[in-house]
Amino acid sequence: MSEVIVEGTNFRLPNQQAVYHGKVRDVYDFGDRLMMVASDRYSAFDRNLALVPHKGQLLTQTSRWWFEQTASIVPNHIIHYPDPNVAFCKKFEVIPIEMVVRGYITGVTNTSLWHTYSEGQRDYGEFKLPDGLKKNDKLPAPVLTPTTKFEKHDRNLTPAEAVAEGLLSMAIWEQLRDTALKLFTFGQEVAAKKGLLLVDTKYEFGLDANGEIVLIDEIHTQDSSRYWLAETYEERIAAGQEPENYDKEYMRLWYKERFDPYADTEAPEVPEEVIAELARRYTYVYEQLTGNTFKPSEDRKPLQRIELNIRKALQEAA
Repeated sequence: MSEVIVEGTNFRLPNQQAVYHGKVRDVYDFGDRLMMVASDRYSAFDRNLALVPHKGQLLTQTSRWWFEQTASIVPNHIIHYPDPNVAFCKKFEVIPIEMVVRGYITGVTNTSLWHTYSEGQRDYGEFKLPDGLKKNDKLPAPVLTPTTKFEKHDRNLTPAEAVAEGLLSMAIWEQLRDTALKLFTFGQEVAAKKGLLLVDTKYEFGLDANGEIVLIDEIHTQDSSRYWLAETYEERIAAGQEPENYDKEYMRLWYKERFDPYADTEAPEVPEEVIAELARRYTYVYEQLTGNTFKPSEDRKPLQRIELNIRKALQEAA
């Protein structure tokens, strides 16, 4: 497996000013633009836990399709894709809030809606939840639960708290709220036609020189969203089972059943068959949504391919 895995990059490229190694993506700064290289790293509970073949390519291509589908709702930062794992993007002032939209009450992390609800929280600022909800229930309407972006650990906060902390203005918040809900509603409608439930997702935004919002990072990917199979949802919920997760939650649940990610130092090693099944599920979502057959890169030295394509793109843009 190691021969075809993109574990990470550390290129030295012309006019490169800096590089930031995120949980999944390596981001290269060229001054007026950024380049995002999606790796095959699997991250959950604020730690990197595994490597999943072709995950970076699947994320990039899924996001690419969604950016194209939603361009009429909000402009995005994409310039072009020189490689299946790579996106060149315009550089914008990043709004330090992650806009998390939820259509169902679920999750296993400490910031998940189900966790805070099960701990007794009912008032979330712009909305309140009734008593009696069960895990994985559909909410009466989608809700927004924003979190911080640049802190070491994501922190839930209300819109009023975000404004009070100077993270954004109320006017910008209202734009983000309206845009995020439009994107999510559209995403749910598209997914439903493909036999999938778009359960929740997160959006990140920037501001252009005119103060207009721009969608950045990724959209409706298997990492940033939860997808459930629609046809088995009601039956499994009635039986007290988890929905069929076709996203990173599949492996997140595997880990959660075997160790405490917030207390234990060492994580168990995930079996190859679990990794292979996660890759299959990511592929299924891509193919169901786009109608395209996923064609994984077959070269045995993906880092060489990626660097070659990047250097070619930089030379053409010079």
